[in-house]
This record gives sequence, structure tokens and C-alpha cells, in this order.
Amino acid sequence: MSPSKNLVEQSSIIASVVKWTFLASVVGVLIGGTVTLFLSLLHYSEARRSIFPFHYYYLLPLGLMLSVWLTRTFAPDAKGHGTEKVIEAVHKKSGHIDIAVIPVKLLATIVTLFSGGSAGKEGPGAQIGAGTASVISDLLHFSKKDRKKLVVCGISAGFATVFGTPIAGAIFGIEVLIVGTLMYDLLLPSIIAGFTAFFTAQYLGATYTYYDISYFQHFFIDVVLIAKVAIGGIFFGLVAYLIVATLKQAESIVEKIPMNPYKKAFGAGLLLVLLSFIVGDSFFGLGLDTISDSLRFEGSVSADIPWYTSIVKIFYTAVTLGSGGSGGIVTPIFYIGATSGHFFGGLFGGEHQLALFAALGFVSVLAGATNAPIAAIIMAMELFGMDVAHYAAVSIAISFLVLGHRSVFPSQKISMSKSGLLDIEYGEDIEHSSVSLTEANAKQFREIQRQIRLRRLKRANREKIEKKKKKEAPPNHT
Repeated sequence: MSPSKNLVEQSSIIASVVKWTFLASVVGVLIGGTVTLFLSLLHYSEARRSIFPFHYYYLLPLGLMLSVWLTRTFAPDAKGHGTEKVIEAVHKKSGHIDIAVIPVKLLATIVTLFSGGSAGKEGPGAQIGAGTASVISDLLHFSKKDRKKLVVCGISAGFATVFGTPIAGAIFGIEVLIVGTLMYDLLLPSIIAGFTAFFTAQYLGATYTYYDISYFQHFFIDVVLIAKVAIGGIFFGLVAYLIVATLKQAESIVEKIPMNPYKKAFGAGLLLVLLSFIVGDSFFGLGLDTISDSLRFEGSVSADIPWYTSIVKIFYTAVTLGSGGSGGIVTPIFYIGATSGHFFGGLFGGEHQLALFAALGFVSVLAGATNAPIAAIIMAMELFGMDVAHYAAVSIAISFLVLGHRSVFPSQKISMSKSGLLDIEYGEDIEHSSVSLTEANAKQFREIQRQIRLRRLKRANREKIEKKKKKEAPPNHT
């Protein structure tokens, strides 16, 4: 390459770096401030639950009705867990998001969580961040390509602000868009937006919880523990599958119920309130206390976390979101992952490893359910430390593969196959992509089936012949 071409190339790259560093920083500050406002309002509302002379979650039927009214009246895209609509906007609308989504999503989520709905806060954070970036892009008349890029920065900034893990949040914002592909041109602006938003939130008073569970490990090769972690990865992948299947089934069932949406929402809320008389009230809201308990070292805490906790939480979350509640899905995934890991640790790890497997479940179920293994590994480092992250990487990778080509975000595009035995329709979203055995493996599978049928037929014929011989044999008169 000639010196002049080198100069043009380097100048163009430097100009692009300067441009996106500036834009990502501005977006990060704005989104960090906006999402911090959302988190502060959410914290304020939760702190005021005690003003009622009854349990706050008795308001859930009315809260879900109000959430449905807000989203149906002012911003339909604010329905559900938020992140899915952001991914859909990036892939199908070049990142364009209606400005009404920002205040409606904020208010509807606060109403849902205040009244006890089982949902999270990261989806709204991502949707608020993406919506803010979309509005800025429209004001500055950005091209579709640049608007899409800035909106992805907004997603990363929103996640980083809510998670309190700037690198994992930034990578998560990129990784959830396409399964199997990291868009490296978005790496720098997303990380800058994530860091800027995170530090802005901290400056404005946002606080985060980090878990120091590295005490359990004097780092050395433990083959038995690695085997348990690998089995745990399979278990967490199955838990992630249960989450995805239950969410989809609940939404389908609610849609088929012949009632108007307000009656459905009220009935769903009433169902969850009545169920709390049987299973307890720890499944309402964010459930952060239960997550902290599952990650605590003291073995006595295990008695406070029943084996069925993760299953009930899946049901509560599916009913809340399927009936029209607004909020995120990732915080419930953390809850389900941590409590299912706590249960698994009790079976295979013993009391001294409960917190370890709860931590592994925390990030592994996230990786499986969202198809974001890289972000999950980085999150394990940022939340739990390097000693845990080594084991988490194994569990995360297995969970990601075990789930297959499914996701809590059906608008994710597919660009990889999780098995060489499968043919995948690349470029389609998960909801509409076709998955089948490769032709060679399909033939082999059919041949195996044919051989099994032939063996069964031969065995059946032999049994008939033997029975016939016994009938025809002369009686023994000894």
C-alpha cells in the first residue's frame, strides 16, 4: 500500500474513532442520567409500599390492569420485557423507536414492580437507553446506519447502568442482537457508552451489589469439581429451556382466553396473589433478597430456599409478562439461575459449595436463555471474581449449547449452528428459522431407524416361531 493510501486509511479510522468516542460519551451521559432517574423512582416507589395497611402485592391485579392500559393507550411497544422490542427495532426498523416508549415504559414498569409483578429492571433500562439514542439520532438527522449504531450504544449503556457491570453490560448489548456474531465495529462505541453511563450513574448516587464468594477456592485443578460444573452446565441449560418454553406457552394461553385484556390482567394478578397463600410471598417483585440469600455462604440459609423456588418464579414471571405486565426478564433469570444453582449445589456440592453453584447458575442460565455467553463470562468476572469465573466459563458454554436454537428474545438473528449435525436457516430470527438434521445425518438417522425396525421385526418373528413350536411339541408323559 502506498504512503498516500496509508495516510487516507489511518486518517479515516482516527476520524471515525474520534466521532464515535464523542457520540458514545454524550449518549452514555444522557442515558446514565435517564436510567438512574428510573432506578431512583423505582427505589422510591418500592420504599413506599409500607403505607398500605395490607400486603402491597394485593394491588397486583390492579397494577397489571393499569400497566395494560398504559401500554395499549400510549405505546404498545412498551409491553412485555422491553429488550425483545429493542432487538426487533434494530433489525426491522433501523433502530427507530417511538419517543413515547421512554416515559410509558418507565411508568408501566414502576407500576408493575410496585404492585408485586415478577419482572426485572434491565429490559426497561435497555429500552429507555435505546429510545433516547433513537431520539438523538432523529434530532441530528443521522443516516439509518449511524442511527442503528447509536441505538446499539444506547442498549449497552442501559444494560451497563442497570447491571452495574460496565463491560458485561456493553458486550451484552451487542451480543443479544445476533446469535454467534459480535459486531466488532460496535465494540468501541458500546464499551465507551457503557463505561460513561455506569460512571454517570455512580456519580448521581446509584449503588450496586457485588458478591465476594472467592473464599471457597484455593485455586488448583479439581477434577471432581470440574465434572460437577460440567453436569451443572447441562442442568442450567435445561432450566433455561424451561424458562423459554414457559414464557412462550403462557403468552399463547393468555392470548387464547376469550376475555378483554383488562379482565385477563386482573385475573392473572388475582391468581398470583391467591397462589402466594400456598407458596409464600418471596416471588413478587425483583426478588433481590432471595438472590442475595442464595449467594450467601452460611449453610443455614439453604433451609430458607425451598427446592421448588426457581420453578415457581418461572411461573410468576411468565404470568406477569404474559398478561400484560411491563418489566425486564433478566432479573428474574438471575433469580431463577441463582436459586436453581443453590438447589443443584445442595444435591452435588454440599453446603460449602452452595454459593459457588448459585453463582454459576446466576450467569449460566443467563447465557443459555439469552444466547449471550461472552457477556455472561465477563459478568462472572465482574461480579464474582476470577476464581469463580474459571469454572463459570465451562458451565456457561455448556448451558449456551444445551438450550439449542431458542431464546427469551425470539427476534434474535441466527448466524451459527450449535451442532455440526444440524442445518440452520441463517439470517432469520429465532422465532421463524428452520432447524433440521443435515442431509447426510438425516440419511444416517433414517438408516438407524430402519435397522432398529428390522431387528424388532426379526425378534418378533423368532418369538412367534418359538411359540408355535411349543404349541406343536408333543406333551411330555414322563
